Amino acid sequence: MDNTLQVLLEVTNINKCFGPTVALRDVGIEVRKGEIRGLVGENGSGKSTLASIIAGMQKSDSGEMFFMGKKWEPDSMIGAQIEGISMILQEMNTISGVSVAENLFAGQEKKFSKFGLISKNKMNIAGDNLLKSFGVDHIKASDSIDLYGFEDRKLIEIVRTVTKDTKILVVDETTTALTHSGREFLYKLIEKIANENKAVIFISHDMDEILKVCNVVTVLRDGDIIGNLIKEEMNPKTIRYMMVGREIGDAYYRTDYDTTHDEEIALEFKDAWFSSVSDFNLKLHKGEIIGIGGLSGSGMRDIGRAAFGLTTITSGDIECKGKKIRGCNDAIQRGIAYISKNRDTEALILQGSIADNIALPSIPELTGPALFISPLALRKHAQELTDKFSIKCGNVNQYISTLSGGNKQKVSFAKWIGKGSDIFIMDCPTRGVDIGVKQSMYQLIAQMKKEGKAILMISEELSELIGMCDEIVMIKNDKLSARVKRSKELKEIDLIEYMI
Repeated sequence: MDNTLQVLLEVTNINKCFGPTVALRDVGIEVRKGEIRGLVGENGSGKSTLASIIAGMQKSDSGEMFFMGKKWEPDSMIGAQIEGISMILQEMNTISGVSVAENLFAGQEKKFSKFGLISKNKMNIAGDNLLKSFGVDHIKASDSIDLYGFEDRKLIEIVRTVTKDTKILVVDETTTALTHSGREFLYKLIEKIANENKAVIFISHDMDEILKVCNVVTVLRDGDIIGNLIKEEMNPKTIRYMMVGREIGDAYYRTDYDTTHDEEIALEFKDAWFSSVSDFNLKLHKGEIIGIGGLSGSGMRDIGRAAFGLTTITSGDIECKGKKIRGCNDAIQRGIAYISKNRDTEALILQGSIADNIALPSIPELTGPALFISPLALRKHAQELTDKFSIKCGNVNQYISTLSGGNKQKVSFAKWIGKGSDIFIMDCPTRGVDIGVKQSMYQLIAQMKKEGKAILMISEELSELIGMCDEIVMIKNDKLSARVKRSKELKEIDLIEYMI
């Protein structure tokens, strides 16, 4: 059979620059029927830029694309989806303030319109049927989208994005936003698409996931294609070397098992009730890393939000350095930093610059006696932290929205380090970051412990908790189900029973 008949998408000599920053340089790939093509590389390597050009989110500066033998020049993501290429974005992409059904059929309201009036009932019925066709039974189309959390909203996006016309599905770091069951749901959907002689472009920083899901991998580095690997050639060491151009060892986590800490209590929950969590008690000391683990929806994220004053405490107390926390201002003034899992809406101002985002918590420190913020001081402060965290950008005036997920996460860390915070609440701190950055973040967290900072690390990644924490607190059904101390012998299987 002529191999060209199997090519769904051909990308040739694609170039893209953002100001002086070269995002893609003469990039070319072919995506064939039945392929699940992994797209891997460090943060800022060009993966998401390439995917967004293919899916119609933005235009390339030069180069050509051909889809199903015809020139491919999508004018928008909606247009691309109608023609057969759909993309699930890394960050949340739902519309607040409306129903699940209105999110599912955004832009398709005419289907349910008669004489200019939209039938919400017909839309809700169609929405429920669509959700059920994907096996998503716990979400109701008539509900407000705001009733559902980050993970369920991502499922809604998937259902909205994948249609019978989808020939190529682009998945950009989506699994980092999903629960374990949500990931399995997506894996099965991807396999189904490939089995139907369609194709998937799969972007992920999770090496185990890449090896499990993909049958071919394309590696990018600094905007260039470094190479392609078929299934038989794929192994972690080779892929990592191609990504970063140097050997990266397998030791990401702490190598010590020293769980000692200061006697001083930095943060304490005292018989605290909030959200669905009841009678919660916990002491976090200076120089201690406590992990919070569990399934999504178990209540573990509410613990972090309550500690930062984002969630109202209905009974009991949360104290920082002996004083009660009653809101975000209290938390910030007492030295608490919060790194949210949902960074685009809760951690960063996307239409602000890198400098503005880094400086935001430090405005009191950067404000002079005349209540005037020196632009020079602000820029110097931001530049020092941008250099310290190796944030890839043209300059500190660049908009946050133009950064890769990993570089956004570096800004999330940098702004609180610059503030001088000494208590850190981290919700999925390495979500969407590459191998090299993840390794450096773990080293930073270990160093922060040595410096006496107190860290509450919330994560669904059990290996991360086991590798970094002095103690792991497991949450199940809004209750504390176990406390487990750091140990060489501790394995993921030892914790799973306390989650499910």
